Amino acid sequence: MDFFLWLLKRLLALVPTFFGITLISFFVMHLAPGEPMSIQADFNPKMTPEMRQRLRAQYGLDKPLYIQYGRWFNGLIHLDLGRSFSPDRRKVWDKIRERLPVTILINVLSMILILVVAIPLGVRAAVRQNSLFDQVTTVLVFIAYAAPAFWVALLLMLLFGIKLDLLPISGLHSLMGYDSMTTFQKVLDWSKHLVLPVFVSAIGGLAGFSRYTRSSMLEVLRQDYITTARAKGLSERKVIYRHALRNALLPLITILGLSVPGLIGGSVIFESIFAIPGVGQLMWSSVMARDYPVLMGNLVIVSVLTLLGNLLADIGYAAVDPRVRTGIQEGD
Repeated sequence: MDFFLWLLKRLLALVPTFFGITLISFFVMHLAPGEPMSIQADFNPKMTPEMRQRLRAQYGLDKPLYIQYGRWFNGLIHLDLGRSFSPDRRKVWDKIRERLPVTILINVLSMILILVVAIPLGVRAAVRQNSLFDQVTTVLVFIAYAAPAFWVALLLMLLFGIKLDLLPISGLHSLMGYDSMTTFQKVLDWSKHLVLPVFVSAIGGLAGFSRYTRSSMLEVLRQDYITTARAKGLSERKVIYRHALRNALLPLITILGLSVPGLIGGSVIFESIFAIPGVGQLMWSSVMARDYPVLMGNLVIVSVLTLLGNLLADIGYAAVDPRVRTGIQEGD
């Protein structure tokens, strides 16, 4: 019961935090130069000041910012993100919804790749500290962490897409003959198109997560209870994976929770480079067009993911470490 009360308090605390995020984002966004009608008005010699003013009124930009925000937030309460400022005037949620599955798929695959590779790599590097394996992986990891994602993407496109002609470098599927493929051929075609984007999306997190795992494992392996476990005659495998790794996962849970919104934000880079019709590409085009409703819709998604990531990290702490659950019961 005490845990559920603590969880309820955390959920209620997310409400003012979310309100503050949207408020600051909305006002900062309007500080940027340019307006949505600039594309339509600046290059139209027939555009008069009266016509420009009518466009501003059509978009609701003739009202003070606090009124614009009030209207937008009122729509958000009713689960309405508004309509895009683009000529199609489509609903913002419809534009995001049709692109969201692609972004989620790529980010889920990249997160799986990060966890499957980074944790064993970090554990092995910690167990074999200062060995040749540890030194080589340290150099490679720091190179991967420091390399800009767009530069890595371009190198991979040049090598595997142009020089070796092994993988496609744009889109989600082949343009020619895709409709006539069997289900297995379509899955294989999608897989080939996703190899490079998933790898580029995961490389930075893979490098960082393996270092965090190594550092956390080294700290845990120095603790007295690890020495005690070895003195009891437990096998090294049980000491490492049953006692050390479980405690080493505590700081990694926080990093994992906070990395979820970062993956969505980072999708802007690889989706633009690989011409993938996802949320990141939509966000970039919205920035260039000053499409405020679409931008705010994307920011709402990233904000919710950030807050949920923090909450899930706290819940994960309580699930992994009994001491945290005891602290919650004593504090509440």
